[in-house]
Amino acid sequence: MKDELDFQQIARIALVIASALLAVWMLWRFLPALAWAAVLGIATWQLRQWLVRGGAPPWLVAALLTALVALAVMVPFAILGIEIAREGVVLVQALRDLKDGGLPTPAWVEELPLVGGYAAGWWETYLGDPEAAKELLGRVGSIGVLHWTRLGSQLAGRITTLAFTLLGLFFLYRDGPHIIEQSEKVAVHLLGPPARRLGTDAINAVRATVNGLVLVGLAEGVVLGFAYVAAGLPHPVLFAAATGVLAAVPFGAPLIFGIASLTLIAQSHVTAGTLIFLFGCVVAFVADHFVRPVLIGNAARIPFLWVLLGIFGGLETFGLVGLFLGPAIISVLLAIWRDAVAMRAAEDDGM
Repeated sequence: MKDELDFQQIARIALVIASALLAVWMLWRFLPALAWAAVLGIATWQLRQWLVRGGAPPWLVAALLTALVALAVMVPFAILGIEIAREGVVLVQALRDLKDGGLPTPAWVEELPLVGGYAAGWWETYLGDPEAAKELLGRVGSIGVLHWTRLGSQLAGRITTLAFTLLGLFFLYRDGPHIIEQSEKVAVHLLGPPARRLGTDAINAVRATVNGLVLVGLAEGVVLGFAYVAAGLPHPVLFAAATGVLAAVPFGAPLIFGIASLTLIAQSHVTAGTLIFLFGCVVAFVADHFVRPVLIGNAARIPFLWVLLGIFGGLETFGLVGLFLGPAIISVLLAIWRDAVAMRAAEDDGM
């Protein structure tokens, strides 16, 4: 009888593991959407609870918050896309003029220290000569055509991920309390009472990371936006919006204020372009190395170094959603480590 029970238990465990692995394999392409739904749900869960406590039915709250999240995600990118399309007309005309007559070497290029003569010669050879400029731009155009189909397929994949993210977010808002209760019971059954604290630490880490990345990124966009206006940069609001959106991604803000700096330098505003670049480096350095680690580390009880490792490691492993999953994983590991240390200390004291 005992051998039969042991065999049934082993068979049951094997069935559970096989089913879980099969489910992961089957849903592999949808896991990023579910992860994004979980991250967004955790970040906005307090608002959901506040609305439900106010008397609104869960399904209405779920529909309202899902619509708000969809607008918050799509509207900024739609505005950026419209502005880029408008500027694209000017860019196309500039490229046509460049192909027809070349681009004369600006006076400031020759005045650059150390590399001025070399830069002016390169400019005259590859951009000043109409034939060389036409050949260079022809190569760039051919590369764009070759990758256009791939870009379209990637865009379709992103739209599909967004759709399933919003769908999963709706059900998470609507049925979240039941999902949390059932998950807690299963976790406690498998891991014991510490599972509650591990889950709490992971949730706090995700919420703190959202606040540290998104809110600080928006603050970077506002601060640099004032700098763009003061420097006389064309379309400062567009550049500020792009900075705020991409500042949540490591090295995203430097890309935008670097382009802004080059734009000013190309317009012969060398001093303003240089100052924008230096000021942007200072803002990004302070935000990435001081403000964000403090916000995330204090809320999630993660040391400074592990915050950075969690952010960059998560980004490298899981993509953009790894920015939020990485610190959560690190927080769980640190909680397990602290429990092991505490248990060992208690055993030593007992001896």
